[in-house]
Amino acid sequence: MTTSARDIGGKQIADPRVRKKRLGAPTKYAMLPNAGFVTHFIDSGGIIDVDRVADTFRMTKGQLAETVGLGTATIGKADRRTAPRTQSRVREMLEIVALIREWAGGETQAMAWYRSQPIPALDGRTPEALVKAGEAGAVRDYLDHLALGGFA
Repeated sequence: MTTSARDIGGKQIADPRVRKKRLGAPTKYAMLPNAGFVTHFIDSGGIIDVDRVADTFRMTKGQLAETVGLGTATIGKADRRTAPRTQSRVREMLEIVALIREWAGGETQAMAWYRSQPIPALDGRTPEALVKAGEAGAVRDYLDHLALGGFA
């Protein structure tokens, strides 16, 4: 059974007891409004489950690897899935998708934006291209700028 990001929720929960039950052990990001979306993909050991990510976005592991700029073997082999570079790239993608999920109208639309929408302020590159180049921080800064009322 695949899990949809819609099943995850995404609304901020006021009662800390409910939050703990829903999100698992508290993290330093537990108070962020989109933390539930990202933490849904993290197992009890703190590792992002790439199978769950691929299933949620209806991608193959090869497509997920391409989306984050890694080789197919990196996502396909269990020992490489937990490597810091793999985990970092997948986490960056999830954080960016979580930030724009509500603006875009859902996780599917957010992924479409992530993969295809050029950002003029960032030399016309897509968020996907920027994450592949190790520049996810530029995308997050851009989205923060927009959230604060800045111009695109």
